[in-house]
Amino acid sequence: MGVSGDHRSVREVICDAGAGAAAGAIAATFMSPLDVVKTRLQVHGLPEFAHSSYRGGVIASSLQHIVRTEGLRGLYRGLSPTLAALLPNWAVYFTVYGHLKELLQSNVDSSGQLTIGANMIAASGAGAATAITTNPLWVVKTRLQTQGMRQGVVPYTSIVSGLRRIVKEEGIRGWYSGLLPSLAGITHVAIQFPAYEKIKFFLAKRNDKRTNELKPSEFAIASSLSKITASLTTYPHEVIRSKLQEQGHVKNSEARYNGVVDCIKKVLKKEGPAGFYRGCATNLLRTTPSAVITFTSYEMIHRKLIHVLPPK
Repeated sequence: MGVSGDHRSVREVICDAGAGAAAGAIAATFMSPLDVVKTRLQVHGLPEFAHSSYRGGVIASSLQHIVRTEGLRGLYRGLSPTLAALLPNWAVYFTVYGHLKELLQSNVDSSGQLTIGANMIAASGAGAATAITTNPLWVVKTRLQTQGMRQGVVPYTSIVSGLRRIVKEEGIRGWYSGLLPSLAGITHVAIQFPAYEKIKFFLAKRNDKRTNELKPSEFAIASSLSKITASLTTYPHEVIRSKLQEQGHVKNSEARYNGVVDCIKKVLKKEGPAGFYRGCATNLLRTTPSAVITFTSYEMIHRKLIHVLPPK
């Protein structure tokens, strides 16, 4: 993900899109069980069974409860729409990110790297394009993951049925539930990606090599540190987004939250500041290794594709 002095070729775009999609799919499959637990904690808070006979922490007891009540398939609820969303998600993200970096290449510092400001603009632009493109799939994914916890819910049977029912029952606006906090979540990538680039550059400079010559372990260090920093800073928006996305699932029920501001007020009143960090520990346990898998896989696959695909 370095800055090039030449205009990006079709080959570079294909490498960005292909490596991004593949890396996202690998990470999502590995981390699906924790993603299910995280989403349920965000939407429904601490479950009652966490205080009962289950031993271990909330994460372990949640995983045990899901397996006991829903079987192993319960751990992978929403994986299909997650994969369906992540394929275009990371493909769009890395492609737009690379293109915007190329457009901003005149904004470099003394070391020849993009400035932090330019990196933040590129990351934010890519994040906005990605959020708008894939939001309907994330809405379905959230509801598939949580529908096993709700009584009286007619379950979605597939991604397509979910998308159709949302349009029929809620209109096109239902597809874009939670879009505003998703766009607010651009602050996450605006922190994560510049941090990732700077840490990569530091590691490369320390070992007297280029960033595209770093070892997988070095990519893992850069991705984990940047992810933890961004996650702790921006986590509350994920809680708000999940609550807004999930609430339309109960047919003919009254909406609990009338928009982002109302949701923030009600969470603060009912749960206090801690309510904005429900599932944060689970999220860190999920997103940190997920980021390591995603970014390291991306860098390795991208490096391989660059060598495999002949330049034109």
